[in-house]
Amino acid sequence: MLGLLLTMPPALAGAGQTPPDRLPASRAIAGELAPGDIAWLRRDGFGLDSATLARYRQLGRVRFLDEQLAGDDRLPPAVAAQIRALPLLATPLTELLADFRARQQQYKDTPAGPAKDAAKQALGQYRRELVQQAAQAELLHAIRGGNQLKEQLVWFWLNHFSVYAGKGPVRVFAADYEENVIRPHALGKFRDLVMATLQSPAMLAFLDNARNARDRTNENYARELMELHTLGVGAGYSQADVQQLMRVLTGAGLQLQPPRRLARRGRERLGVVRGGLFVFNPNRHDFGDKTFLGHTIEGRGYAEIGQAVDLIVRQPACAHFISQRLAEYFVADRPPPALVDAMADTFRRSDGDIAAVLRTMLLSTEAAAPDPRKFKDPMRFVVSSLRLAYDGQPVPNTAPLANWLQQMGEPLYGRVTPDGWPLDSASWTGSGQLGKRFDFAGVIGSGRNRLFAAEGGGASPEPAGPPALRDSALYRDAIAPRLSEATRHALAQAKSPAEWNTFLLSSPDFNYR
Repeated sequence: MLGLLLTMPPALAGAGQTPPDRLPASRAIAGELAPGDIAWLRRDGFGLDSATLARYRQLGRVRFLDEQLAGDDRLPPAVAAQIRALPLLATPLTELLADFRARQQQYKDTPAGPAKDAAKQALGQYRRELVQQAAQAELLHAIRGGNQLKEQLVWFWLNHFSVYAGKGPVRVFAADYEENVIRPHALGKFRDLVMATLQSPAMLAFLDNARNARDRTNENYARELMELHTLGVGAGYSQADVQQLMRVLTGAGLQLQPPRRLARRGRERLGVVRGGLFVFNPNRHDFGDKTFLGHTIEGRGYAEIGQAVDLIVRQPACAHFISQRLAEYFVADRPPPALVDAMADTFRRSDGDIAAVLRTMLLSTEAAAPDPRKFKDPMRFVVSSLRLAYDGQPVPNTAPLANWLQQMGEPLYGRVTPDGWPLDSASWTGSGQLGKRFDFAGVIGSGRNRLFAAEGGGASPEPAGPPALRDSALYRDAIAPRLSEATRHALAQAKSPAEWNTFLLSSPDFNYR
């Protein structure tokens, strides 16, 4: 049975579905969900739940989408309080960083021997806890957030502007990066998002721009800013442009020590710019003129950075690259060129308004077509499993979920290279990956797990038994009508509710969006 569920080809999994060119119009306002409605909702969010279906039926597709594009998170109050209470978010970054450095120094100062071994173990546990807290915040948002389009987009941008928690102090900044850098700008202007990531402690530490100074230059961030974040490979810029952007970015770094008091109290050196841990230090900046993307940038300090970012995001290549990546993530591994072109046109006309680009994409014919379907990456699989199986139940204890993502090969903040996790389906269909999915489906499907806690984070009893997926209105309305004959046959062989749940969650119909 495992072999049948995990190796069924996508074409068979989608057999019998209505061809895209004969899809009926949305009938959601009348209460009936057409195949196009379910296909659209499965692209719009991580996974379906009853509240999403009810809101979609109430508003219809366009009003539902516009409500999401307004940008509110719509978290249950208890979940929002649980996130705010996490030490990694409740403590100022300056204090977190000081504690991190003190613990590292304490370990270095401990003499060799048993005490050193114990200190090493304690430091490792502390480091793991920092990453787990950051992952917990993101997973709580993803699973319980009422604005599922925004939640998917936050995950997309976290991956697009990827940082690796295992490098230096990045783990200290990871939760702040998601909560205060990515999330507030996820649906705004792309330029503002780029500037926010550029000045974030996580990015400055990960891609080494904190080390980029006039006399000791480092081009890591300048290169990745163009290649991975904005323009893409083959966009027409040169290595000389990378080096010129590197010069523009000299002096943009981190203030890791309290600023020194100057002779005149209350005065700051001319040209210094601060924001949180970010500091632009003119003493470290190359004030020479630069020629970047065919334009002259006069050496005048911090303002050069804004001018360079303006030049980048207004390149036609940027509009196309970002539109292509969004369409690959939400719609198809190989999105239709006409769709990407329409999105890029919206990007240019709206001055990089992310919400406007998404509206063009999600109101397209392709967004409601049941095929081609994308295979869920581990994050989508884990979150959608929980949203289906525990629809309306208490908040998950997300520490075990982070461990499952680790086992499936997509740990949060765990990508060592700056390119982010791959978006294509083929990257997540290896046999080891699929085996872990079947194991996770068994854990969720049986109900015998310790993933869940009360809304406020306190202990609660484990579920009395397997989730009643087969009898739920959510399954009846959104899942059952689009199951393939092969999956129906597999489900008919299940010998218990737990086995039935496991087969459903590990089926191609569920693993393909």
